[in-house]
This record gives sequence, C-alpha cells and structure tokens, in this order.
Amino acid sequence: MSTPSPRPSYAAVLRVPHARRTFAAALVGRLSYGTVSLALMLSLTRSTGSYAVAGLVMALFGATSVFLSPYRASLVDRHGPRRALLPMALLYAALLCVLAAACRHPGTPAGVLAVTAAITGACTPPLGPTMRAVWAELLPDRAMLQRAYSLDGVAEELLFVSGPLLVGAVVGVAPPAAGVVLSALLVAVGTLAFATSPAAGVLRPAEHGKDADAPGGAGAGQARALLQPVVVAAGVGVSVSAVDLLVVAFASERGLGDGTVAWVLAALSLGSAVGGLLNGAVAWSSSARARLPFLAVGLGLCLAAAGLAPGVITLAVAVACAGLFVAPALTTAYLIADESAAPGFRTRAGAWCNTAVNAGLSAGAAAVGLLVERLPLPVCFAVSGAVAVAAALVPGRRRDRSAGRPGPVSRRPSRSRPSRPSGRSGRSPSGASGRP
Repeated sequence: MSTPSPRPSYAAVLRVPHARRTFAAALVGRLSYGTVSLALMLSLTRSTGSYAVAGLVMALFGATSVFLSPYRASLVDRHGPRRALLPMALLYAALLCVLAAACRHPGTPAGVLAVTAAITGACTPPLGPTMRAVWAELLPDRAMLQRAYSLDGVAEELLFVSGPLLVGAVVGVAPPAAGVVLSALLVAVGTLAFATSPAAGVLRPAEHGKDADAPGGAGAGQARALLQPVVVAAGVGVSVSAVDLLVVAFASERGLGDGTVAWVLAALSLGSAVGGLLNGAVAWSSSARARLPFLAVGLGLCLAAAGLAPGVITLAVAVACAGLFVAPALTTAYLIADESAAPGFRTRAGAWCNTAVNAGLSAGAAAVGLLVERLPLPVCFAVSGAVAVAAALVPGRRRDRSAGRPGPVSRRPSRSRPSRPSGRSGRSPSGASGRP
C-alpha cells in the first residue's frame, strides 16, 4: 500500500525559499492559541469568582472564534493575507488587552465580559488555514505538500502542549491577565511577521472566487467534495475530546492521581506527533480519499480497545496507538480539502476542516460528560470510537473538474489546516479557542 521514500524530506520542505521564516512567524502567532484559553480562564475565575460566569464567557469566546472561522478565511481569500490578516490580528490583540484590563478590576459586569469576549473571538485571525494555503502555493508537488502538512500538524500539536506550560510559568510570577497580554503580543508579532513575509505574498486576492459560490455550479460540486474531510475531521474531534474526560474518570475509579491523567494524555499527544511524522515520511500509493476512512476506523478501534484496558499502563499504550491515527487523519483531511478547493476558496476550504475539528472537540466534551455518568466506562470508550468509525462511512467524492479547476497535481504553481492541527493536530485546555 505504501513505500518508504527518502526524498523529499522534511528538511527539503524547509529549504524552500522563505518557508522557514514564514512558518516560524506563523507558529509564533499560533502559539497564542495555545496560551489564551488557560490564561483567560484563570483571569476570569479570579476576576468574577464564579466558574459558571467564566465558563459562559469562555463558551462565547470559543463559539465566535470557531464558527466564524470560514467567514474570516473568506476575507483572506478575497483580499489576501496582508489586507485581511493584519487588521484582524491587531483588533484581536487589542481586544484581548481590553479583556485583560477588565479582568484586572474585580466587579466588571458579567455582561460586559461576555460581549467583549464574543467580539474578541469573532476577530481571531485564521493563521492555521492561511499557513496551509501558503504551503500549497509554495509546494506544487503533492508528496512535498503532504510532508509540509504533516510538519505543520505536529508543530501545532507541540504548540498546544507547550502553551499551557508557558502560561503556568507566567502566572507563577505575574497575575493571569499577564498571560492574556502575552497571547495578544504573540498573535500581533507573529501575524505581522507572517503577513509581511515574501511567501505570504503568493496568496493573491481572488478575482473569480464568486464562481465557487455559485448555486448549482462549482460551489455545489465543491461542497460535495468537502463533505468527507469535514465530517471525518469533526468525528476525530469528537473522539479525541472524549478521551480527556474518560481518562479522568478511569483514574478516579481506580483512585489514581492527576499526574496519571497527565501522563496518559501526554501519550495521546506523543502518539499523534509520531503518527504525523510517519505519515509525512511515507510515499503513499493510495489516494488521500482512499486512506482517510481507514485512518478514522483505526482511531475508533483503538479507542474502543482502550476501554478494555485493565490498568493505566495498558490504557496509555492503547491511547498512544489511537494517537497514531489522529494527526494523519487530520493531515489527510486537509490534503483532500486542498484538492477540492476551487480558485478563490482555498483558505476557506481548510477553514471548514478546522471549524469541524474544533466543533467536534466542543461537542465531544459536552456529550461524554453526559454519558460517563450513565454508562460503564468501556461502553463510553466504545461510543467515542464509534463516532470516528461512523464518520469513515461518508463516501468520498471528487469535485467536478469541469467546474473550473485542474487536477491536484498539475494545478500549481500556486497553492490549500488547519489546524491541528492541529494543527487534532492540538487542543486547548478548555476547548474554547480551538485551532484558528
């Protein structure tokens, strides 16, 4: 089914002119998404003294950030990253500073915090989808693009692991609001460096993007082509987010400490990173659409097996095996979105997958919270795995090329999360800000 391919390598991807600078700048900006959730949650709980109010504010912040992502990505498609991303990032950073200032003054009305948080989330710049669109423009070769997406996903995974650690270091010497300001600084500096890089200039504003949205035209075929990667991305998000609470419940049943939970979840992240690197290093003979269902099924079966683990070591191994399928599944979904994207829809196509992952992360956390109190843990693990398996049943359909786009190999030089992935290609601690 596949054969090892010594080249092109990950180093070859980073040797592409301007790739290192652009990728590094994007990672600096995306690190903000790994720090902001924990920093803002800590700031809100300290300011309001209410977990309920803090949770509501974070939910609004996350909802506008996640569900408006395709619209923000469309602005990048229509106007280019320099004209769209920079104003977005500066406004987002300024509003984060306003939130930090509001949290520094206890007694700020909950309504003010909620409205400000919702507006802030609505301005989140889609750095992940835009970076993937830049990768696709820089790398006309599909094998190179697969490696770039895998590298991007693994890096995003590490950002969402290191972000909370960075916030932990900051709150050790400063109030939590300082972590929110740090998030604002990261996104402003990173986006400025990214949008002004020569590589970002290859994303030209679309002149005929309206064709992709025409009813019954290219847009209809593209929607059908995007259905498979979007549904699978959502299924992966649901399954992965369920693991967090299920592992906590597993440890609680056996009287294990929080440290045990952290190690098991670290095994999931490690497995995802290893799987992402391996996926990018293999020259697959099968198409991305053919591989995606098998990756989703692999994730589901491993999670179902994890529910049968007799002890924590066995659980960690099973969860790590599940992780092996996470980054490859999301990377493959982004590749399919890239193949399906019509001119003028490139960043948006990746953003739809990104939105699906984040929506799945939120929905999975909420659903498993209800199930874990009513069903035995093995059944809960099986149900979470079944979601990924069910998503794999969605048929993959190619976009009608007669609607205006050449084939995936010959359509460059130009070219698309997207995160986690994320960039699960990474998760925020609260699942609020997701992977813009």
